[in-house]
Amino acid sequence: MNIGDLLTNTASKEPNKTAIVYESLRLSYKEFNRRVNRLAHALLGMGLKKEDKVALLSFNSSWFVETYVATLRAGGMFTPINSRLAPGEITYILDNSDARMFLFEKEFDQVVNVIRPALHNIEHYICIGGDTRPNILDYEQLMSNQPDSELNVAVSEKNGCELLYTSGTTGRPKGVVLTHENVSWNLMNTINGRELRPGQICLIAGPLSHSAALNNHFTTTIALGGTCVIMRQFEPKTFMELVQNEKVEVISGSPTLFNLLLQFPEVGKYDTSSVTQVQSGAAPLRTETKDKLTQLFPNAVGVYDVYGCTEASPSIAILSGKDSLRKQACVGKPVSFLQAKLVDDESQKVRVGQVGEIICKGPNVMKEYYNNKEATEEAIRDGWLYTGDLGRLDDEGYLYIVGRKKDMIVSGGENIYPQEIEHVLYTHPKIADAAVIGIPDEIWGESVRAIITVKTGEKMTEGEVIEFCKEHLASYKKPKSIIFVDALPKNPLGKVSKKELRAMYG
Repeated sequence: MNIGDLLTNTASKEPNKTAIVYESLRLSYKEFNRRVNRLAHALLGMGLKKEDKVALLSFNSSWFVETYVATLRAGGMFTPINSRLAPGEITYILDNSDARMFLFEKEFDQVVNVIRPALHNIEHYICIGGDTRPNILDYEQLMSNQPDSELNVAVSEKNGCELLYTSGTTGRPKGVVLTHENVSWNLMNTINGRELRPGQICLIAGPLSHSAALNNHFTTTIALGGTCVIMRQFEPKTFMELVQNEKVEVISGSPTLFNLLLQFPEVGKYDTSSVTQVQSGAAPLRTETKDKLTQLFPNAVGVYDVYGCTEASPSIAILSGKDSLRKQACVGKPVSFLQAKLVDDESQKVRVGQVGEIICKGPNVMKEYYNNKEATEEAIRDGWLYTGDLGRLDDEGYLYIVGRKKDMIVSGGENIYPQEIEHVLYTHPKIADAAVIGIPDEIWGESVRAIITVKTGEKMTEGEVIEFCKEHLASYKKPKSIIFVDALPKNPLGKVSKKELRAMYG
């Protein structure tokens, strides 16, 4: 299946249904499909070949999803670039991906001017928002003279569909090659695991440059004939206005997004009765946050918690909303069409309750890292994807994430998992954010250090934090030192950057 044909299927059945809501723009499936066809014809006319990379630098928008679907229709590979990256990082991705076509919003004009002399593979520059400079094409003008007829480009399910770059927390970003088959199976896993229904109205607030928003939210909604309400960038007031005015049924986001939403002073004044499903991902959701979300959206049963990674397209495990009411700090069971298990350092399966690395195998697992054979062979062994995440299973087969393998602290011969300590810290009423790292210790090898931000108006002491941890953790797990900061460093995904923390406080 060509993922781009999902839109064709829905447009043929529901031509007049609203497909896209973006700011003041509303596009029916028929209108959206026609614009996608025009852009796909334009890309082919510029010489796009099968699996050529089409790069896009843009905030969430209608043209973002138009470019995505049109690229796939024309047989290319979509390569979105995170809008929060620095010029050097953008240059690296454009060069590493071998992208021939580069679309960018006019807002990024200055960035493009800076990096353009260093780009060697880009043959066509396309500006969204109007441009009269020589050698730069205008997005709307490019499409204006193109036919809106359906294309007939032969695409195999084994062909590349997306080239998505990881956040690069452990070095240079790696390009994850996802095929049409990978994204198709993720589609089925996600629809089944999240119990999605046809025709739902979905608010997309997370960055579409990442696999969660792109594959788990936009692609699933289009496949099921729903309406995608697209936020350019997350902002709490606009988020709540869209929920109320568009009668949004499905919302999704990271814990960071939801924490910011819940801190919005007027969050409780909006009508949220239309919301029947809340979904979280990217990082573990605090129990306190989950409870507040269920109060804010009373017609949603619990919170669906999705665990995954870009290399798995991204879904690996999903906790249902109903199960979330009885399973704390849990990410559910592995998705339907995927094998998953926990293994030790010798790749042997660990017992129930033991901590092991999460590995998985299935048709949603990536093809490879682009032009990086060594990293591919390290990540995929005997068909199994080694995620680098540590977890444990309970006796019902539910998965709990413990932390990253590279983050594990070894103190006095004991393995200590930072996420377990962080989960305890998050339960303290004065703590707003927390992260745990290991620091060198002459006697114990490593000792535990917690870096903490306290809530506005609160004060804490080092001793207060340590005593609190002693009440909830084995003595060897409690932090030996505490550092209070105004904010924790985070990567473009909103995840705490342990690499930066270790450099600053390790």
